[in-house]
Amino acid sequence: MTKDKWSRDVTENSDSLDLEEEVFTKDDPHEIARSLKRSAEKSSRRKGSPLQSAMSMLTFYINRAGDNLSDDERDKLEQAKDELRALFDSDDE
Repeated sequence: MTKDKWSRDVTENSDSLDLEEEVFTKDDPHEIARSLKRSAEKSSRRKGSPLQSAMSMLTFYINRAGDNLSDDERDKLEQAKDELRALFDSDDE
């Protein structure tokens, strides 16, 4: 199984989230985080908490994309991690 097929199989058949189409290509880190939060909260396939599941998908995407991400794209996705934590923290208050 090639690397591309492996990552697609993980995304499609594991206990991963059903994500909004092209969520990781959005320009705004806050919008990426909001979309991931919505997906995590409505998913029945996740094993961990919504935050854990959303963060795992974001980290999985960053790792899978690897060197193909520009510095700007990587920075935007890292900012989305901070936004995601903030969105879930605001729910706890």
